[in-house]
This record gives sequence, structure tokens and C-alpha cells, in this order.
Amino acid sequence: METILSIQNLWKIYPNGTVANQDVSVDIKEGTIHAIVGENGAGKTTLMKVVFGITQAKSGNISLRGTPFAPSQPSEAIDAGIGMVHQHLMLAPELTVAENIVLGVEPKRGGVFFDFDTAVQTAQETSEKYQLAVPVDKLISELPIGTRQRVEILKALYRNAELLILDEPTAVLTPQETEILFQTLDQLKEQGKTIVFISHKLKEVKRIADTVTIMRAAKVIDTKPASELSIEGIAELMVGHKIDLSRVAAPEHIGPAKLSVRNLNMTRDDGVEAVRKVSFEVAGGEILGVAGVEGNGQTELVRALVGLLPVDSGEILVGSTDIARLSPKEIRQLGVSHIPEDRMEDGVAPLMSIQENIIVDRYEKPDFSTWFRIFWKNVLAHTVGLIRDYRIHAGSPKHEISSLSGGNIQKCVVARELSADPDVVVASQPTRGVDIGSWEHLHSLIVEARNRGRAVFLVSADLDEVLKLSTRIIVMFEGEIVARFEDASTVTAQDLGPYMLGIKRQEESSATVSA
Repeated sequence: METILSIQNLWKIYPNGTVANQDVSVDIKEGTIHAIVGENGAGKTTLMKVVFGITQAKSGNISLRGTPFAPSQPSEAIDAGIGMVHQHLMLAPELTVAENIVLGVEPKRGGVFFDFDTAVQTAQETSEKYQLAVPVDKLISELPIGTRQRVEILKALYRNAELLILDEPTAVLTPQETEILFQTLDQLKEQGKTIVFISHKLKEVKRIADTVTIMRAAKVIDTKPASELSIEGIAELMVGHKIDLSRVAAPEHIGPAKLSVRNLNMTRDDGVEAVRKVSFEVAGGEILGVAGVEGNGQTELVRALVGLLPVDSGEILVGSTDIARLSPKEIRQLGVSHIPEDRMEDGVAPLMSIQENIIVDRYEKPDFSTWFRIFWKNVLAHTVGLIRDYRIHAGSPKHEISSLSGGNIQKCVVARELSADPDVVVASQPTRGVDIGSWEHLHSLIVEARNRGRAVFLVSADLDEVLKLSTRIIVMFEGEIVARFEDASTVTAQDLGPYMLGIKRQEESSATVSA
């Protein structure tokens, strides 16, 4: 099997002195799926940005099909047959699928005018050639995230990419969309394409990769066939110590209910029922996990719990106070913290500093301000303490929070929400997009909150996460609770699957199901 891409002794050092890649060497074999894994900040994305011409190396050599290769800009990499699908998709939402696929290399009529009909025909032919079904005449803004990603892949293939780099491609996909993506990658491999798969989701790496390169702290630690590596072994190489993937111990003490939801009903803007007759309680000292395929009412339920969406009927009680019609600020003041599923949309203000984001819910407290000024020295000390305690990799607390990696932005959100000393923690996708080391650390923080008597309501598309952390589990399908498991320690993913897919449901949603 020939080497299509060879990287030898590559160094990348940023102007501020940060070493992103240190003496990195790796060979990518043609017609394979090669995974590059590592914690956030390990250097895996930077390495591929060098290959794609987004940034340049300080030293080292790259060869493409045996020929020296040093692209100074992405267009040179594209011309050489390399495509890259970024974690944050680079599509124009106001344009159609066809227009996005040909963007930059548009067919022209008479050499001057954009030929829309030819663009649609070409996009359709590309879609059929690679067996990637997309609605070529629809706007990108109308498509689910999994279909948008398919458009990005087609965009690269339309430009004759033979080597396709995918950066965290499953970060925002549902399990079903992820499986469709993997079927696509298997098809592309059969057609002779080479895939570089950047990820920190180790089960997915084991499922899809032929070869795995593990990076840690800017260096390559090892490269091996995926068949020779276990998930636990990859995790240990990534972080430098053993990772505990086992379920957490059951809580020693469970107190009275701190969050009670009674017969809650919600309707979406399109008139469809989003939440139907939902009732549950979460006690202090336990974690109630919600399993379910995304889009079955979990998002609407969470947003109602924190005051971001109205309810049609029903009660949401924190202690004895009905919060169903209170504002988000009033709900926070009653001791409810919220780790949102979309950290950039609902969790942070991207253009504000790290310290401003950390104190956004507490700047009015006497430690941080009077009515006419903010005590920035105290704010800085508070932020530095949280950066230390929550292991956030950051430069100055005064830097914009958007300068951090996704995983470290997530840690900032978790630090703010858990340090608020809440009674109730509503955690929605709390570890989405973070690496295995951060995953383990964030889990320990959530369990610590539970052990301090907090009531934790956990929604996650990651079944491993639900099974690892939960004291009890409920399953949602089409806005209803269709199963309840009172002892999560006895439950498997196989037990949950039929309920998540709507194949099975209990007679009464208030009944208890044993695994």
C-alpha cells in the first residue's frame, strides 16, 4: 500500500511561542481511513491545517505522492487533490446546496454569467457519483446538520479531492447521522479515497479507522493499526495515565426532591407537540439521566426548565416554587444552573473575555462590584482560581473566550455554572465536543455536585455518558417519557435502544421498568 502523504520532523511554533507541533512524523497510506486522536490542544488540527495550507510549518518536510509539498494557501492544497471539512462547517446558509458545491468554481454561461442550471446538474451528478444523497435545490439553512456535512464532503469531492481531511466530523451529529457518515466514508474508501479522521471519540475511531496516530502535547506518541489498540489503550496514550471508563458508584445518600415536573406540555412554533404529559422528580444527591435520540423533546424540555421557552400547561417546581412562568434570571436566583447544549449560542458571549463570561451571573455581588464600578482585581483572582480548579487551558483571563478551544470554552461554562453553588443543575450535552481527558474531568465535577447534595438533570446524546453517570434513567420519544429505569446500574444500551427508537414503550409513562 503506497504512502499518499508523508510528514517528517514537522515543527509548528506560533508567534507567541506556543509549540503546536513538535518534531511530528506520520505516514498516511493511500485508500485507508487514518485517525488522528488527541486531547484538545494536542496539535492534531494544527497539523492538518499545515497540510491544507491554512498555516505554515517552521521546519520539517511534507511530501504528497513522493513529491515535496508545502502549500502556502488552501487553494494550492485543493489543486493538489486535498479537501478539508472543518469542524465548524464553511457553508453559505442563504445559498442552495448546488450553489455551495460549485462556489468559487462556478460554471459560467458565455464565460460571464453564473449558469444555475448547469450548477444544479453538476451537483446532482456529483451526488450520484459518490452515492451521497442531498437535495441540490434546497437552501443550506433548511437542512439538518448531517446533510450539511454531506454537502461539505461533496464540495471537496467536486474539486477532485483524493485525500479528504475531516476535523471532528461527528461533534454535532446524532448517532444516526454518525452512522450514515461512516457508511459514506466506507464507500469513499472503497472508491480509493484516503480519509484523515481527526477525533477524540474513541469508540468511533475503533469503528471506522484502519490506522490510528495518537498525539499528546504537540508530539506523536504512537501510530498503530486500529486492530492492535483498545479504547482504554488509546485513552491512556492520549492523556498519559489510565482513564476510568467504568460507571460511577451509586450515591450514598439521596435527599428529598429538589426539582419536580408535573404533567408538562409544550408546543413548538410549527404547532407540533414538543413535550407531552411529562412528569418526573430529581432528588438532591442523584443524577436523573435522559436517554433518547436528539429531537424528541429534550431540547424544549431543558429550555423550559431554565425559563428560555414557555410551557402550555403543567408545573415545574424548584422546592415548592413553581418556576414555569418565571424569567431565566429569576430561576437562577432560585438556585438553578444551566449547562446548555450549544455553548456558543447559549453558554457564552464569544466576543467578551474569559473573566467577563465567568462573572456574567454574579457581577452584581458585593465581592465584584458596587453600583458604579466593577472590582476587576477580584474578578481576575476569582477567574484565575476557577481556571486552576477546572483545569482550563487558557492564556490571560482577559483574552476573548472565543480564542479558546471548544473543550476549554465548555470547561468555562461548567466552571461558572457549578461554582454558582446551585441546588439544581440542568446539564444538556455537558461534554459535547470535548476530549477524553476533559470528558473524565467534567464527569468527576458533575458527580462531585451530586455528592454535595445537588439535584442533577442530565440530558445527553452520548449513551455511554448517560449510563456512566445516572442514578436513574428516563427515555424520551416524540416528546413523551416512554420508559423509566429506577436503577441505572443494571441498564445497558441494548435495554434503552428499543425505547429510544419507539419500538417499545411501557403502558403507563408513570410506571417503572426494570432492566
